Amino acid sequence: MLSNSFKWKHYEGEIILLNVRLYLKYALSCRNLKEMMAERRVKVDHTTIMRWVHQYSPEIEKKIRRHLGSTNDSWRVDETYIKVKGKWIYFY
Repeated sequence: MLSNSFKWKHYEGEIILLNVRLYLKYALSCRNLKEMMAERRVKVDHTTIMRWVHQYSPEIEKKIRRHLGSTNDSWRVDETYIKVKGKWIYFY
């Protein structure tokens, strides 16, 4: 269970989950998250955040997997014309 995973941790579970969520959702670096936490007067090292991501992201993924919609392997490419140095070029 995820709530038991925070037992004996130095930081509260809310802080840990916030950092992991921000790292995974917004593609922030651990150093960026360290700065964001410092703005909130929470002193945490970037390596600690990376350890949290490695430890808790598989557990979070297991919990939310059933709520996510199914995906397939197909993808589409947008095609358009753009103007580069005054000349229209086909871009895809």
